[in-house]
Amino acid sequence: MVEDLKKQYEILGLPEFADKEEVEKRYSLLLRRERSRQKLEAPDEASSQENGLDFEQVTAAYKQILAYEDQKFTEAFNEQEYGKYKKLSGQAQKVDHFWRYYKYHTIGAIAAVALLIYGIISFIDHQEEKKRLASLPPVDVSVMFMGTFGMKENDDKFDRINDALLEAFPDWSRFDSNIIFVPKDDMNQMAYLQKATVILATEIDDLYVMDEAMLHWIGQQGAFLDLGEEPMLAPLLTEQNSKKFAIQEDPTERIYAVDLGQTEFVNDVPVLGQNFYVGIRINAKNPEKAKQFLKHYLEKAAQ
Repeated sequence: MVEDLKKQYEILGLPEFADKEEVEKRYSLLLRRERSRQKLEAPDEASSQENGLDFEQVTAAYKQILAYEDQKFTEAFNEQEYGKYKKLSGQAQKVDHFWRYYKYHTIGAIAAVALLIYGIISFIDHQEEKKRLASLPPVDVSVMFMGTFGMKENDDKFDRINDALLEAFPDWSRFDSNIIFVPKDDMNQMAYLQKATVILATEIDDLYVMDEAMLHWIGQQGAFLDLGEEPMLAPLLTEQNSKKFAIQEDPTERIYAVDLGQTEFVNDVPVLGQNFYVGIRINAKNPEKAKQFLKHYLEKAAQ
């Protein structure tokens, strides 16, 4: 191998093991000479090989020397990078090469597996939640808080609201509550309103507890029952507890909500807010119990 390599340097006219820069310069010089010769040499003149210079042999020697230089560089690099692993250097090199070439493929595969696992877990959790909900008694009344509301104990455990309402209505079996926070004045208010719009379009609750802004934003869309037309509630409605306004389809002002801010309702639920205006959705699933809910608090306030 060494003798053969020495011969390649001789072909290029270089001393043994000349550095790579010299090899490059020498080959460039010989390449220019060969091109000049080919331009000047007549077709019937002797070839470069016959004149003592076989350029194909020169090129082969040049490539062999470069391959040797590359091999030396690679071996030096591997010794620096993997020599510390000693007997395991070969394995370390294979692992490193695999990671270099297949890093993004590996990361993508791990991400795909993670997403698959997440999807499976989410599906299992969803199925378990469906089973849990199926085992519960039917909802008597669902209550949606929309506006500047928050939990008194600074958490999002809506079961606290449900449990508190069940204490006020011991004959009932189940409440279902939620809070959608919508600020009155905020740079991001439109985003909150968009979320509220989606929920109003996709979820139907029986009772809506609102602040002043949300009462008019939702109420004017004709979302609530006219409480003044409900025999169960009409006798309990007063100028003080009634919220009367017109909707888009009807210019006549009617009572679409009641103010429970001065009733026991505020003490019963662990929710903070400035206003507690309550309306019954016009297509509520449990309208009769929703009316009983309002009647309960209006009667207590009248006592």
